Amino acid sequence: MGLFSRISDIIKANINDLLDKAEDPEKMLKQMVIEMEESVNKTTLAVAQSIANNVSLQKKLDKANAGKVEWEQKAMKAITAGRDDLAKAALEKKALMERNISDLEPITIQAKQTTDNLRLQLDKLKAKLDEARTRQSTLIARSQAAKAQKQIAQSMSGVGSDAFSKFDKLEGKVEKLEAEAVAFEQLAGENSSLDDEFKKLEASDADAELLALKAKMGLLPESGKEE
Repeated sequence: MGLFSRISDIIKANINDLLDKAEDPEKMLKQMVIEMEESVNKTTLAVAQSIANNVSLQKKLDKANAGKVEWEQKAMKAITAGRDDLAKAALEKKALMERNISDLEPITIQAKQTTDNLRLQLDKLKAKLDEARTRQSTLIARSQAAKAQKQIAQSMSGVGSDAFSKFDKLEGKVEKLEAEAVAFEQLAGENSSLDDEFKKLEASDADAELLALKAKMGLLPESGKEE
């Protein structure tokens, strides 16, 4: 399993864990992006280390190739000088360089392939991170819109049948008060009419008494007398 696959598994595991525990989508999205950024940083470090290792191996290989050429030239010079002993020693050094080359070449090739693969994986991971950031902005905007819509819906749901039934009760109380006010006004009107009738009766009694008093005093003209 490659490094990128392991990182992907870690990301998926973290995302699944976040999804299970998620209460705030915005926090979850931000946390996911942070996790991906950390993965990009880790992969970037791995790529850098791989590149450094590749450069080191390549230098060793180049040095071994240069040493091979150098010791071969020294052997030729020793032969020219009639120093076969030095030529043999130089050829032994050359053989050592060749063994080093044989060991380093496949390792260097493999290291380069690993570096190229890690670079490709890093590019893919960065592209995923850019996509996640873009989707994060979109999803956060959608989440905020959904929250606002939910709050409005909850506010509207509070003004439902229960609220209107309360209004109906209040309206009924107001109507009752209005009816009572009208009734009291009518009663007040009836009492006024009754008082007026009694005042009329009292006025009639006073007139009768006045006439009687005048008659007693002889102030009223006699009625029924013949002239």
